[in-house]
Amino acid sequence: MQFSMFVGNIPVYKKISLSPMAGISDSPYRKLCREMGAAFSYTEFVSTDELSHYSSRAISLLKFEEIERPIWFQIFGNNLETIVKSALIIQDLAPDVIDLNMGCSTSKVSQRGSGAGLLKNPIYVGKIIQSMVKSLNVPVTAKIRIGWDEASMNYKDVVHVLQESGISMISVHGRTKSMGYTGKARWDIIQEIKSFAKVPIWGNGDIQTYKEAIFRLNSSGVDGVLIGRAAIGNPWIFSGINKQTLIYAEIRNVILKHLRYMLEFYGESQGVILFRKHLAKYLNHYEGIETEKTKLLTTQTLKDLYMLLYDLEDKIQKLNSLSRSCSLKLKDSILEV
Repeated sequence: MQFSMFVGNIPVYKKISLSPMAGISDSPYRKLCREMGAAFSYTEFVSTDELSHYSSRAISLLKFEEIERPIWFQIFGNNLETIVKSALIIQDLAPDVIDLNMGCSTSKVSQRGSGAGLLKNPIYVGKIIQSMVKSLNVPVTAKIRIGWDEASMNYKDVVHVLQESGISMISVHGRTKSMGYTGKARWDIIQEIKSFAKVPIWGNGDIQTYKEAIFRLNSSGVDGVLIGRAAIGNPWIFSGINKQTLIYAEIRNVILKHLRYMLEFYGESQGVILFRKHLAKYLNHYEGIETEKTKLLTTQTLKDLYMLLYDLEDKIQKLNSLSRSCSLKLKDSILEV
């Protein structure tokens, strides 16, 4: 197989992957997305403060299966010694890559100097990356934003410092910290970064479909693209399949596979509850099933969840039949006029 690119010594064979998202990109969903064509796996970001104290909760977020490889462990923090100590601890868990989050815009992270807060001090970031690269035997990458706000878009300085410090890849979300997830991602800036970067660049922001992902790859020249929110409840996006062209039975089959992965990973009671946020997204394009959806998202038992998922097929078929009937009547009335 011809590889697409190397991240350090790690080959990556595809160009579209799942962006790391807290509470979403857990092992079950990473596994499913890899099966559906995602290039590699990012873990949810994990606090280095917790990892440095060997927190079992934090370490559990890094649990993965071999099918997820290549696996990126993503961490966040703001203290050089703590970050390096944590990276050394988790290196023993055999990740392929360790990634430093420099893009999280939430106040509880960025206002404390972690995540996007690191963008304010490129020189210090360089020291962190340099120390990580020197201490670790796996590639080090970073996920950044284009700046803190419109007045301080220092992405050129940040990228240059990261490169000089030994970074193996940079993922760029085309928004500032102050934008959060509002406005439009600046793909012109991502393209500019790619034009001068010496390491692989992956772009991120506002990609809603597989077609858009291919467009961004071709128009910006980036080495790959990450898809975040649009991939929730839509793992088909990595294989180029339009979810809305699928019949309900095909969607249900993937829902049931994802649910099985959740149950295997979390156990029945927790797995059912945690699956709700995914289930809502799997069904978000269906209209007229509000009552059924409410039951699905509030049921407490696995038996009821299975029953409701199968019963939903009858309701959707009836709605489709009604829709076709209305369309035919409308067409006939237009012809009569």
